[in-house]
Amino acid sequence: MSVERARLRGLPAVDSLLTDGAASKLIQQHSRDLVVVALRAELDSARQAILAGQEVDMAPTAILQRAGEDLLRQQQPSLCPVINATGVIIHTNLGRAPLSDTAIAAMRAASIGYSTLEFDLQSGERGSRLVHAADMLRDLVGAEAALVVNNNASALVLILSALAVDKEVVISRGQLVEIGGGFRIPAIMQQGGAHLVEVGATNRTRIDDFADALNEHTAMLLRVHSSNFKQIGFVQQPALPELVSLAHERGLLAVDDLGSGTLIDTAQFGLDHEPTIQESLAAGVDLVCFSGDKLLGGPQAGIILGRAETVAQLKAHPLARALRVDKLIYAALLATLEHYRRGEALARIPVWQMISRPLDDIADTVQRWAKVSGGNAIKGESTVGGGSLPGATLPTWLLALDSANPETLKAALRRADPPIIARIAGGRVLLDPRTVLAGQESALLQTLPQLTQRTTQP
Repeated sequence: MSVERARLRGLPAVDSLLTDGAASKLIQQHSRDLVVVALRAELDSARQAILAGQEVDMAPTAILQRAGEDLLRQQQPSLCPVINATGVIIHTNLGRAPLSDTAIAAMRAASIGYSTLEFDLQSGERGSRLVHAADMLRDLVGAEAALVVNNNASALVLILSALAVDKEVVISRGQLVEIGGGFRIPAIMQQGGAHLVEVGATNRTRIDDFADALNEHTAMLLRVHSSNFKQIGFVQQPALPELVSLAHERGLLAVDDLGSGTLIDTAQFGLDHEPTIQESLAAGVDLVCFSGDKLLGGPQAGIILGRAETVAQLKAHPLARALRVDKLIYAALLATLEHYRRGEALARIPVWQMISRPLDDIADTVQRWAKVSGGNAIKGESTVGGGSLPGATLPTWLLALDSANPETLKAALRRADPPIIARIAGGRVLLDPRTVLAGQESALLQTLPQLTQRTTQP
């Protein structure tokens, strides 16, 4: 008998494993059927390993332990909370803007029962969900009308589909950007049924370039925010008021896709000036669109503001129903906008709390972390992220952890409960307190000593 066959015969049967006390505990935690499936899968894996000449622990306790670990992994949802210690405030891969406590409470209130999503309390008749947030948005920025859809990309698709289908839309070559996930402005324009007319050069476009491209087929002049890149040096773009003036002189629409969109001037925090929603409207654009879950600090949404008659055309388009948002988004958005109305955005909205957090406070936090973990406090930089303020950074303090294998430590942090997402630079694992929420610090401080003792250098 070969060695492999002998080892295969030594594997315990499923029935015998089920009589073990550890199996009884697993059955109580999960179910008999799930445990049987897990044990069979584990035994199959062991057989494959043996046939491949690999060492495998065939003891019943080891097999049961591995099966239990597999069952626990299967129970973990793919979408779970994490601690963002990367220093990227609007981290697209980690869910972008965290919501305020008030917004979370509003979502809960809207979800546990019925609501006035499409019901008019005054008349007792059916209402429209499109009215929610419209008044608040109009009051905050002075727009004539507002419409909320499910994200800013869909906002642009709706604008093009409703107002420029089979017509020409003129845009600067320097603004044909690609946003996250490989979505490109030209592709979005094509999907919206518009014909792209690109003018100027990659680095320089003048107002005359736009004027020379206009004809009887032109419907719109479009400005698109550069989002996640920045041009420097010999560059030029027409000012938004110039574009608006040209468009209106020729009876055309002027649309501004701000991408992120902010109600607060970012320059006051030592950052570059990010174009504001108020500035776009003051320039006289017919429509401006932007995201709800970036610098606004609310839920995922695409927000369109502008002239009443133009927004009305969007509302009447069939795509508006396909792109509409649900009661939870409206609840969170209304609560977020209320923070701006009350003048408490910096104090209550997490994105703005992080951007405006004092450097001394971050330094004190890192010193506390260093004492617990054995790491070092070093100066560093945080970024806004999310396609906002490309290249701009905020000074910060970082916890630097030395390790013989930084990737191993970084992976161990991801396996923690809750997972901790860090970054590596200069051969060290770095954690930035700026993006760690207040309620998460205790969990981080419980995890760090355990991991650093196992994975860092003595």
